[in-house]
Amino acid sequence: MLEKNTWEAIKEQLHHKLTSEAYQNWVARTEYLDLDGSRLRVAVPDEVTRGWLESEYAPKVAHVIKELSLPVREIRYELAPLLTQAPEVVQRPVHNGNQNGDGVEFPSVASHLNPRFTFDTFVVGSCNQFAHAAALAVATSPSKSYNPLFIYGGSGMGKTHLIHAIGRALLNSGAGMRIVYTSGERFMNEMIHSIRTDRMASFHQHYRTADALLIDDVHSLAGKERTQEEFFHTFNELYDHQKQIVITSDQMPKNTPGLVERLRSRFEWGLMVDVQPPDLETKMAILDKKAELDGVSLPEDVRIFIATKTKSSVRELEGAWTKLLAYSSVTKAPINIAMAQQSLKQLLPSQERRVTIDAVMKVVAERYSMQPSQLKQKTNAHEIARPRQVAMYLCKELTSASLPEIGRHFGGKHHTTVLHSVRKVEDLRQSDPNLNRLIHSVLDSFN
Repeated sequence: MLEKNTWEAIKEQLHHKLTSEAYQNWVARTEYLDLDGSRLRVAVPDEVTRGWLESEYAPKVAHVIKELSLPVREIRYELAPLLTQAPEVVQRPVHNGNQNGDGVEFPSVASHLNPRFTFDTFVVGSCNQFAHAAALAVATSPSKSYNPLFIYGGSGMGKTHLIHAIGRALLNSGAGMRIVYTSGERFMNEMIHSIRTDRMASFHQHYRTADALLIDDVHSLAGKERTQEEFFHTFNELYDHQKQIVITSDQMPKNTPGLVERLRSRFEWGLMVDVQPPDLETKMAILDKKAELDGVSLPEDVRIFIATKTKSSVRELEGAWTKLLAYSSVTKAPINIAMAQQSLKQLLPSQERRVTIDAVMKVVAERYSMQPSQLKQKTNAHEIARPRQVAMYLCKELTSASLPEIGRHFGGKHHTTVLHSVRKVEDLRQSDPNLNRLIHSVLDSFN
């Protein structure tokens, strides 16, 4: 188990630490060869990747090895060009070759889609049910259901998983579609390179003749006017020819600073869906799925421990699982609660600290760009009342204070007012994803 999981465990942790662009470019296409004592052999697809891993990423890899307590003292990267020739669904050669007529190379979509990010491995919960349904509809009937499909949410919530699942499903559909997957950062870098080498015609051919364009982290284009202009024309060309466009971002178009208005309006033409932080039930379901895929028995108390101690990111949850699995492999010990507490001790607070009402008021006031004293004002103005209701709700969640005690801290409010605020916010969380994210953020700050 150790030998099979060593490099995969390292890759998993690097996936959490690197940008999507960096991971796909330099880590995703590497594979485990063997572990001989403390020397790990890893296959890489080309000399550039080997050089980059040895020169640029050696400290990051060493840090992950130390973090996972792996018995690796040396890594040898060995050239294995066949890694770039993984079997995929055959597509139209005229569209899917990696090289255009003038010598400009663009990576194939298969090389950038994570094979583990499929609809089968995506755990559906109340936090992502609508986004999953919309993504599945697009994968089933591209250009007919929702176009463009705009998926937004915080880092590590599952947006990339969904867009990769769409790409993988379209590839496997047998329809012979030409799929182009990229990120905002890669789109910009390829555009800059094409301008410098006077090969924009190839760039346009690559992007504007796609049957489906999947672009991850489009918010990275914010503030880059020349790149946005290029993407604007690409978007128009594809949309006018009824080609499917799928976009992910860390927030809604209207909340993305530096995004030009004409792109913002086009992103809103189709369907916008958000992926919210997972609730406790969804986190436990994700752990069940991970354990099933890895063929590991997960005790109930360990499952609850990890789900309750991790914060709101699916990525952090998966990172904790990977570390637990690696620790079990190294120590040859079965997974149990004592081992989980030892290997994941960074999830536990260094010391139990008592959350105070004043501390909650301070954090909530910061989130709403106001002073804590304003939460005590005797006014029902909406810009004061709503933050006050949220603060009261969080005081009830995070402290052991009684309702009357909470009321006294908010300018002498009656306990029935506090109770009304708690119930009001509970209801609003079900219908207001922005409020729900803010509350998750505050809760996480006290974990």
